[in-house]
Amino acid sequence: MKKQFEGAFPVLITPMHEDYSVNYNGMKENVQYYLDQNAAGIVIVGSTGEFASLDEAEKKQIVELVGPMVKDTDTKLLVGIADERTSKVIEYANHAEDNHADGLLLINSFYQTPTEEEAFHQFKDVNDQVTKPIMMYNNPFTANIDLENETIYKIDKELDKVQYIKESSGDIRKVRAIADNADLVLFCGSDDLAFESFVQGATGWVSVAANIAPNSAAKLYELVKAGKYDEAKALNKDLLPLCEFLEDSGKYVQIVKKAMDLKGLNGGPSRKPRLGLTDDEVSQLKSLMEKLD
Repeated sequence: MKKQFEGAFPVLITPMHEDYSVNYNGMKENVQYYLDQNAAGIVIVGSTGEFASLDEAEKKQIVELVGPMVKDTDTKLLVGIADERTSKVIEYANHAEDNHADGLLLINSFYQTPTEEEAFHQFKDVNDQVTKPIMMYNNPFTANIDLENETIYKIDKELDKVQYIKESSGDIRKVRAIADNADLVLFCGSDDLAFESFVQGATGWVSVAANIAPNSAAKLYELVKAGKYDEAKALNKDLLPLCEFLEDSGKYVQIVKKAMDLKGLNGGPSRKPRLGLTDDEVSQLKSLMEKLD
């Protein structure tokens, strides 16, 4: 399979006004920023985009806004289509395809704790109704299950539209197993394992950190790809504290939103029950941003 998606894909926040309404103009400005940075791809309506806190109309309006902006650029557009209802997932998928999505990011049902068979059939039902490639998202921390390797291999073998995987279990052994035993194009989904995942064969990174430091994130992948491991390790040393802050804080959405405000872009508050950062966390974020681009 042609490896169409490659490199660091920032998974974008959904900027909001102080009254918690979506800041669509701010979203447009943020997207243009990543297009100007020549981001390999962007992801919208994902976990960092607060998809679970958005209503259907808001999700669709975001897709309708961003799709035409990315359409004629070299940046790829991945759209999150998660929902508890497979019928709604398919509806979101078709809407994304109609609005210039290059690919669809899908996590299994995240509240119902599906069996492996149920997870497989959710991917199959969507696979059979779409034309764009699907990126399977394995994240046991938000979806309550860690897809078994054999299920991943079965999906890879039997579902032609599922061509990518965002692996977020945090287990580098799973990354290695998928790289060695599946034809899926592997994307890192654990920010603090990006360097290790690239070494194991990942060719992309759906990255929270890339919101804050898009050029540093992109450069890390390019250095590993070029075999410049010493330079990559040095850069990773600067990136890792930010990645660990995002992974360990439980406030990755709020951190990115504050970082966007600090960068002169558009962040704003997160919808409750998420609360904002403390003064100490803001100071830590500012310090972490100093070495990164």
